[in-house]
Amino acid sequence: MKVVQINIFPNLSTGSIMMNIHNYLKDNGVDSYVVWGRGRNTNDESEIYMNDKIGVYSHILYTRFTDKTGFASKNATKKLIKKLEEIKPDIVHLHNIHGYYINIEILFEYLKNKNIKTVFTLHDCWTFTGHCAYFDYIGCNKWKSRCHNCPLIHDYPKSFVDNSKWNFKHKKQIFSDTDMYIVTPSVWLANLVKKSYLKGKKLTVINNGINTDIFKPTISNFRKNHDLENKKIILGVASTWDKRKGLNDFIELSKVIDNDTKIVLVGLNQKEIDSIPDNILGLPRTKSVNELVEIYSAADVLFNPTHEENYPTVNLEAQACGTPVITYNTGGSPETILTGNGLVVTYDDMVKNYKKYVNLKINSNNKIDNIENMSEKYYNLYKDILNK
Repeated sequence: MKVVQINIFPNLSTGSIMMNIHNYLKDNGVDSYVVWGRGRNTNDESEIYMNDKIGVYSHILYTRFTDKTGFASKNATKKLIKKLEEIKPDIVHLHNIHGYYINIEILFEYLKNKNIKTVFTLHDCWTFTGHCAYFDYIGCNKWKSRCHNCPLIHDYPKSFVDNSKWNFKHKKQIFSDTDMYIVTPSVWLANLVKKSYLKGKKLTVINNGINTDIFKPTISNFRKNHDLENKKIILGVASTWDKRKGLNDFIELSKVIDNDTKIVLVGLNQKEIDSIPDNILGLPRTKSVNELVEIYSAADVLFNPTHEENYPTVNLEAQACGTPVITYNTGGSPETILTGNGLVVTYDDMVKNYKKYVNLKINSNNKIDNIENMSEKYYNLYKDILNK
């Protein structure tokens, strides 16, 4: 079996999922390769960096002035196809293919003509919309019939014009014409797929997993180092913060918490750190996973007030470190909370009951989905596909 996975990055959330599957496959004797369009270089023959920085910047500019993300990067995609011709994969597994590095028209035409078995893990909603990656925040339902007059045109992938109608038509044709197996990490996203133009595709849910050998209760000096030894800590973690991730919710919450409670936010940029209230400790992205584990372990509760989400692994990471989770009924976020490990609340609930929530306890008997379980499910899916 030869498997090639493709993703925008080799790290961060979706990149880590790809690499974890890759390592599992190699450990089980599979001829596995990974490809990414943006990120670090590599000398590993099983790892392929497309390395087309000029093409990426050109794709970004093309998107700004045409709103046609996924329809540039022709040269990079042709080079990728040459590499695929050398490898001759039995399965191509796609992850995030938006991000200014692949031409979907060229890639999917190749997969179709070569009759290559294709698995497509959707990590957001971009595949079945005319522009956006998420639409929950504004309650848009145009994607169910036909996108047009997009209200999110200035959001990622940012554009100065609106071609959502054109995008919707062409993406529908490209993805509908390809025989592929769709995977979603959450039931929530699977239910959206069933209402989209992808509803006729073969579909399965495979939850994201985390490395429970790393994410586990850990002795930490975090409280001592930040003079928080006598405080209750409400933690928030994100790779980037904005109103959709709930930054404004934390700022409003800071207005009502008492002096015995401290909000700690990880992943802020310097401008955000300088502007937040004094009773919020703002920190940049951690320098290592171990540093993040120590922060999770030191917190009393993780509050994830995201307004748009698929299947947030931060919720899994916190629980694995012994910290209960509070979140909204948003996307697949509630699906990540195991029984007894947290609560689904509204913002008003959090404001009124935060003193109670910081005293929640974790159910240590719960088993968090780990990367081995996730990777094994993908491996079994590959085998099932090839045996049909």
